Formats: sequence, structure tokens, C-alpha cells
Amino acid sequence: MFGAIAGDIIGSVFEGHPVKSKDFCLFSPASRYTDDTVLTLAVGEALLADRDYASNFRAFYRMFPDRDYGEGFRRWADSPEGRPCYSYGNGSAMRAGPIGWAFAALPEVLHEARHCAAVTHNHAEGIKGAQAVAAAVYLARKSYPKSAIKSYISNTFGYDLDRTLDQIRPDYAFDVSCAGSVPESIIAFLESCDFEDAVRNAISLGGDSDTLACMAGGIAQAYYRKIPEYIAVETNKRLDNDLRQIVELFNEKYGLR
Repeated sequence: MFGAIAGDIIGSVFEGHPVKSKDFCLFSPASRYTDDTVLTLAVGEALLADRDYASNFRAFYRMFPDRDYGEGFRRWADSPEGRPCYSYGNGSAMRAGPIGWAFAALPEVLHEARHCAAVTHNHAEGIKGAQAVAAAVYLARKSYPKSAIKSYISNTFGYDLDRTLDQIRPDYAFDVSCAGSVPESIIAFLESCDFEDAVRNAISLGGDSDTLACMAGGIAQAYYRKIPEYIAVETNKRLDNDLRQIVELFNEKYGLR
């Protein structure tokens, strides 16, 4: 989960200011956590405390209201009806990583990712994106090779993972749909050699940078097992104490195993 948060913070300064290169500073004074971190931790805390996702999303939204939430999510969170908004956006996928850590079997991961997505993103693509990210995290933490992860995601969800970043990058633009960002994030992980490289790969596409890096970073942490100390230190500096405590509790319960 911490890898997703680090990716979000590193990518935050590039949303709206895209780069098409892997040569950039990882952190700056403007680096901050966004809604990706808040809602990822809302999922993690819901799993820890056995809370329902919808209530936790609203509670975290109210506690951290100024973190660049999408308009669709804001309308849902502010609505007394609480009906899903039939969204296919990547908000369902960027928050799904903790599910890949918390369950012992892949069918459970897929079931829970569907449930977590559907409270807001009940469009088939929104559900598929969440399941793909959660499944990739699960397979990565279970030490499946990249070839097996790629094959499973491609065959199960129909994502084209045969493209390379060099092929994608020139024409890639800001895209908040699951279909237009989840496979690209997984490719960023598949082409990486370590955690930092996965995050740089994702941001170098020049799209929805914080979310791309959040998804790629979450998978990369599960696969590579370790986040460089300097990235962990800079990430922790930018988290509120309450959020940092959720990370620590989640790691204690679900850490690498």
C-alpha cells in the first residue's frame, strides 16, 4: 500500500504539467498526497476495522476535503442518496491496491475488488480496472513472475499489455478512464527494473501522472518487496500522522508474507 502512496505523491506535481521523460526530480516542495492516497488509505482502514467502504470514503473525504477529488466523486460523497455514479474512471482502480494484500486467495481478491469499486464505480470498466490492479498486487506479492502476471491480466481482463512504453508515450495524453490508464500502469510496472523505475515509467507517459504512478507503485512494492529509504523518508514527511498510523497498522497486519 505504501508504494501506491509514494507513487501518488511523486506524481502529484506532474498532473497538469506532464513530462515525457524519466529524467525528473522525484520530490519537490510542491509534492503532496492527493485523493489517491486518501481513498487508498480509506480502503486500507476499512479492511483493518471491518467498515463498509461507502461510509469510510465519505468519512475520509470530509476529513481531507482539499485533495483534488474528481467532480463525480464529490457529487457522490455529498449526495444523501449515496447511489453509485456508473463511473468507468480510474478512481476505482487507484484505491484497490490494499485488497491485493488483505486476502489469501485470488477469487477473494476479485470479489472484494468488485464490491469496493461498485459503491461508486458500478460501470463494468470501473469494476474491471479495480479487479485488475488488486489482482496484479496479489500476484506480485505471491512472487509470480512478471510473465505470469502479464498473462493473467491480459487473459482475464482483455487488456493489451504487449505494447511498450516507447510505443505508448508519444501519443499518450491525459486519460482518467480505467481502460485508458490501468493497462498503461501495469505496463509501466512490467517494464521496470525496481520500484523507482516503475514510478518513473508511469510518470514518463505524461498522463494522469499521480494515478498512473499510484497504481504502478502499488504493484511494484508488492513485487520488489522494498522501497528505497530516501523515497520512504520523503513520502512519510508528507503524510499526516493519522494517515501514517493507518499505514503502520496495515503493514503490521498484512505486511509482506
